[in-house]
Amino acid sequence: MSVAKYIAIIGLAGSLAACAGSPDGMGPGPKENTGTLLGALGGAAIGSQFGGGAGGHVAGALIGAGVGALIGNRIGASLDDQDKKLAYEAEMNALDRGQSGAPVSWRNPDTGRYGSVVPGPAYVDAGRNCRAYTETIYIDGRPQTARGTACRNPDGSWTPLS
Repeated sequence: MSVAKYIAIIGLAGSLAACAGSPDGMGPGPKENTGTLLGALGGAAIGSQFGGGAGGHVAGALIGAGVGALIGNRIGASLDDQDKKLAYEAEMNALDRGQSGAPVSWRNPDTGRYGSVVPGPAYVDAGRNCRAYTETIYIDGRPQTARGTACRNPDGSWTPLS
């Protein structure tokens, strides 16, 4: 793994650790924070496998970390690595090739978990092609839904907007 990937992962992990739950119980709890951190790290590891060249791998790690953090925060440790990989691949397919409003689905037959990503219409922002999307993951039949927006980089990878 390159130095840039380590820096990106450490920086993201540090920023996530800063979101630790408050002692008064009003902030996120330890399970959410742990899920966010583990999801971000797992997503970064999976995402770094996609993209061409060093820049593409770093961008893949960053978007993977963002997706993993979102999934981890929402669902905690409920998804295994294969679930996360399938969800990430569905998101990339939806952003790259999905028709606006048409779900791109995934299913893990080993765990019974499944979900879909519904991309919104493409638009241009500051010269970059961007898309909003809605991701829904079902665990024990209960949906967990999150929304995001990502913009395409010149190398073809996607960067989530904060």
